[in-house]
Amino acid sequence: MKLGLAVYGTTFMMGIHPQSTRRRITASQLLEQAAELGLQGIELPISLLEGENIGSLALRAREGGQYLVVASGGYDPKPLSQAFEAALQLGAPIVRTVVGGADFGGDRRKLAGRWTSFLDEVLSGLGEAARAAEKAGVALAVENHQDLASEELLWLCEEIDSPSFGITLDTGNPLATAEEPVSFARRIAPYLKHVHLKDYWTYLSDEGYRLVRCPLGQGVVDFPALFHIFESYCPEVNMSMELGALEARHTRVLCEDYWPEYPLRSAAQLAGVLRFVNANARPIGDWRTPYEKGAPEDDIITYEQRQLLTSVAYMRGVVEARASAQKRVGG
Repeated sequence: MKLGLAVYGTTFMMGIHPQSTRRRITASQLLEQAAELGLQGIELPISLLEGENIGSLALRAREGGQYLVVASGGYDPKPLSQAFEAALQLGAPIVRTVVGGADFGGDRRKLAGRWTSFLDEVLSGLGEAARAAEKAGVALAVENHQDLASEELLWLCEEIDSPSFGITLDTGNPLATAEEPVSFARRIAPYLKHVHLKDYWTYLSDEGYRLVRCPLGQGVVDFPALFHIFESYCPEVNMSMELGALEARHTRVLCEDYWPEYPLRSAAQLAGVLRFVNANARPIGDWRTPYEKGAPEDDIITYEQRQLLTSVAYMRGVVEARASAQKRVGG
C-alpha cells in the first residue's frame, strides 16, 4: 500500500477553487509536492493534463516509484474512454469516477421518484465504460461520493461483473449515506480498487448531523481498522489523502423525506449509525471552517496547509506502526 495525494482537500492552496487567486497547480507540480511530503503518488484530475508532457510525467513517476491515478467523472462512456486513453499513456492503472445524482450529505430529495431510473442509467453507462476499460487494460473505480450507498455499489459491481470495474472507497463519505465507515469498507472490500483517505468531525443537529473536515486521525474514522481490511482484501491498494470540503456536509437522517429513495434498512442499522455518530460527536459549538466564516484567502490556505501536514504525519505514523508490527510477527 502506498500513500499519495489528491487535490480536492487543498483547493485554495492548489489554485483549483473558483475563488482562489493562486495559479492552478500543474500535474508535474503536484507530483513534486507529493514527493516533497514523502508521499508515493498522486491522483490528478484529467483537466490537469492540459498542456502537460504526458510521457515526461509518466517517466518521472516511474523513476520516483510514484503511482498515478486519473480522476474523471460521470457515467457517460465517451468521456470515460478518453480518461482511459490518458491513463494508458500515463501508466495509471485506475480511473476514478463519480456518478452524482444526490446532493452532498446524501440528500436524494431532488430525484424523488426518479432515483431507480437514475441508477438504471448509471448501470448502463458504467457497464459500457467497464468494457472499454477492460479493452484499454485499465480499471474503472466508482467512488462513494456522498451519493451511492454500499448496497448500490455492490449491486453495480455484481451486475457489471468485470475485473476492470470496482470501487474507490472514500473513508469519510459512508457517514453521508448513514453508514458506519468500517462496516461500509468491510462490505465493499472485495471490489476495492482505490482509496481516498478522509476524516470528519461530527456535530449533531436538529435534522441529523454535520460532517466537518478535520486532519486525518482527529475525527471519527478508525484508520488502523480500515488498514487491516485493506491488507486482507487488497494489500497493493493505493491510498490518496483527500481532506474534506471547506463546506460542512449536512446529513439530515432525522427528516422523514430523507429516506424514501434509500435502500430498505432495518431499525437496528439506523440505530447503529446514530449510536456511532452520537458517541463521537463534538461538543456543541461553532463548526464552521475559515472559508465558511468568510476568512481571507491567506488564512484559508494556511488552514489547508496545516491540516495537510498534520494528516501526512499521522498517516505515515500509522503505516510505519503497521509495518513494524508485521515485522515483529514475521520475525
